[in-house]
Amino acid sequence: MKKRIFKLASIALGLVFGLALTEVAAIAWLCIEDGRYTPASELFNRVGNVYVRNAGNGTVCRYEDTLARHPYVAFVHHADPPCGFPWANNVGLFKPEFPTIKSKDYYVVILIGGSVASQLAQNRKPPAPHYLEEELNRNYISPNGKPWIVLNGADGAWKEPQPFILFSLYASSLDAMISLGGFNEHYQFQPYITERLESPASNFLEVNPYAEDPNFGDAATSWVMGRIAVTLATNSILGRSHAAYFIVRIVEAAVKRSAKADKRTTILSMFALPKDIHGNADGIFNLQLSLYQKYVRAEEAVARDNSVKTAFFFQPVPAWGKTLTEEEKRVAGDLSYRDLYRRIVAGMMTLRERGLSIYDLGDVFLDEKGSIYSDHIHYRYGPEDESRGNRLIAKRIGELLAQSWGLQRKPR
Repeated sequence: MKKRIFKLASIALGLVFGLALTEVAAIAWLCIEDGRYTPASELFNRVGNVYVRNAGNGTVCRYEDTLARHPYVAFVHHADPPCGFPWANNVGLFKPEFPTIKSKDYYVVILIGGSVASQLAQNRKPPAPHYLEEELNRNYISPNGKPWIVLNGADGAWKEPQPFILFSLYASSLDAMISLGGFNEHYQFQPYITERLESPASNFLEVNPYAEDPNFGDAATSWVMGRIAVTLATNSILGRSHAAYFIVRIVEAAVKRSAKADKRTTILSMFALPKDIHGNADGIFNLQLSLYQKYVRAEEAVARDNSVKTAFFFQPVPAWGKTLTEEEKRVAGDLSYRDLYRRIVAGMMTLRERGLSIYDLGDVFLDEKGSIYSDHIHYRYGPEDESRGNRLIAKRIGELLAQSWGLQRKPR
């Protein structure tokens, strides 16, 4: 009996010593890698940008864990625990709910675009402020005299044709549509690009791993490994462990490793640019611009057919239109896209000749001396989810809508 107890105690001590040694080794490795000691909780929460970090829902859930498949716009979000958003609405975006028929109680506007548009409409947990809706209700009488309500028809990484598709799905139940975009589309204008504007973002592959992985077993294994990684990270003890973080990082790398095979029909082949313009900067630009214009014109056509008012806005970027603070310079990243982006905006602004209400918001932060940007494109937040960047964008959009739609200001 004593021998058995001694043996069990020795095994237990050995396990404890082994785990402690593993933890110390992981801390040492990560200290060397970071150049300083970093708490495990901070390591678990490292993600790419503010939009993705916020999508963690206050937990260590990964952004991809919030995503849900959508048959037409590729990906939206879900409300399922532990990683979903309880305030996700009936279409997988963010509340308020999307109507099926036109409302008799509100003037319903949909705001379409990517993550910046999603934040302007508001994607954070209630009671976070709905910047654009509040601006319109505070200062302008709607065309039908009813209160304004702004639907969040935008999501992170969305670019055309996702905004066009979503708007088309719900156009018959809307009074107006506002588009805010440009930045996500600009990536497809780079001279090294080999895919059309419509090529889906990597988020599509996160929710549809089999689309690129010919081996269903590999895709299923990757999904299971991803769930294990989240479980480790959310555990109250392991979530503070550097060794556990190290394991999660290895698992993350395995999850993102795609199996390669000689497939003839792939995402790349579906959206491949003509080979004769590969590397031809002007050829790529002109083709992608024609595609971008096509979707904006299509949005206008759908709106006209459904008696929906429209306005199109091109978002500001850190590379142009603001003198960046030292803090902004540290987080804004590579700004070499400046001339390319401004060329895209100029090309899109020619649609005004067709009668479209289309505006450039590039100079909206021109007079701002403080920090507005928190990363390469998103705006800073303060207490109670206040954001000066979003407030200024909402104010400028309201002013331009008043000109375009003939809005009356509310009496002071």
